[in-house]
Amino acid sequence: MAERRYRIDTARGRLILGRFEIPVPRSKAGRIATGLALIGGGFLGFLPVLGFWMVPLGFVVLSHDLAYVRRRRRRASVWWSRKRAARNRQSSAE
Repeated sequence: MAERRYRIDTARGRLILGRFEIPVPRSKAGRIATGLALIGGGFLGFLPVLGFWMVPLGFVVLSHDLAYVRRRRRRASVWWSRKRAARNRQSSAE
């Protein structure tokens, strides 16, 4: 079975996003605080340094510990992959 490209390696305390690795807290409370801070900073994305890219990253961090967020993130991921597949089929048929 292939290893997931997007996950949190709790043993090493790393968020793995494809080939990139970002350190995250090893404690559950620390990860939740980090995820909430990323989402909060993402909503201030119009400011310099902060960006809207922080919102999805915050949801990825939160989805490791919170089942509700994990289900919503998974639904969005499945929806997005189906939408991309339909778009690819449509463009190849033309």
